[in-house]
Amino acid sequence: MKLLKLLLAATLVLGVSATTLSASSVKGQKLFIKKFKKPCGMNGAKFAAKHSQDEWQEIMDNGNFKKEFVKICPNVKESDIKDSWVEHIFEFSYDYANDSGNVPSC
Repeated sequence: MKLLKLLLAATLVLGVSATTLSASSVKGQKLFIKKFKKPCGMNGAKFAAKHSQDEWQEIMDNGNFKKEFVKICPNVKESDIKDSWVEHIFEFSYDYANDSGNVPSC
């Protein structure tokens, strides 16, 4: 009985953590659609496909995500991108990069 409870608890923890990880990408997609699709003149799929996952990771690690965003979308100013959104939009961009094999629905 203890083993069953332990397995159930482990399954619950893994399920919640997996949902949390995907939530930031989903939130990033929603933010892109709501705030940046029109000013960028492209959908999220085209935006994310501008770089590979390694390139997106390097841009983020170097602290240049906002600068790269503005380079891709010149109609957007760095001040338009809230700091609290950066991680979510990065997760979205990384998950749907040109080498990821994933296609977003936006």
